[in-house]
Amino acid sequence: MDKIKVKDLEVFARHGAFPEENVLGQKFLVSVTMYMDTREAGMTDNLTKSIHYGEVSHFIKKFMEENVFKLIETVAEKLARELLIAFPLMEKLDLEIKKPWAPIGLPLEMVSVEISRGWHLAYLGMGSSLGDKKQYLDGAVRALQETEGCEVLKVADYLATEPYGGAAKEEFLNSCMVLRTLFTPRELLERLHEIEQEANRERLVHWGDRTLDLDILMYDDLVMDSAELTIPHVEMHLRSFVLDPLSQIAPYKKHPVLQKTVMQLRSELEND
Repeated sequence: MDKIKVKDLEVFARHGAFPEENVLGQKFLVSVTMYMDTREAGMTDNLTKSIHYGEVSHFIKKFMEENVFKLIETVAEKLARELLIAFPLMEKLDLEIKKPWAPIGLPLEMVSVEISRGWHLAYLGMGSSLGDKKQYLDGAVRALQETEGCEVLKVADYLATEPYGGAAKEEFLNSCMVLRTLFTPRELLERLHEIEQEANRERLVHWGDRTLDLDILMYDDLVMDSAELTIPHVEMHLRSFVLDPLSQIAPYKKHPVLQKTVMQLRSELEND
């Protein structure tokens, strides 16, 4: 991916763990490498097709001056997030914040924190078998769209499906969506649980009827397994109510473990 760099932008701000740092302030040096596709801008000579590094520099200066944090780790995390939201063409960034006047009582050139952050694609499944099912699914889409750091890119048709797993008795309404997000998988899972709770979801019976069920099916090409979250979803390739809607919006997305596209998995399931 192409890069645009701003190196060692000098800003005087009031970040630090000591009270005097928050009052007197000190010098910081900020460097950012922004990743994007510059092809269209280069071919058309059109600034609106690129990231205006002057605007980025002034944005950084304003953010650094108007906020006060104890840790430069916090400065870096929050600034990276704000930059990615403010400049949509930026797919990811590397950000370094240097503190040359760090008050540690020893000679040093500087202390710095360097992080990499960016947008991710999450593939979500959703379903409802109680109450106004369409309203619950619509509400989930709207809640994610209104969540800062999330952008709903595609939503599949809502499909009526038979209950799955033996415990549920009511017909389900199922769908899938593609989400562009700054959240980590665990942060996204927490947000999905919040949305389920807002829909009065009760976890009484495993695979039982529920007002709203939201699952992370895939997240980029990540493979992870923890006590609270497994990605890709362990049974997504066995569920037609997942593969049918997902094939509408991401037919050629590959399952990162099985190395088959959603369309291939759907075809294999149909032929079983």
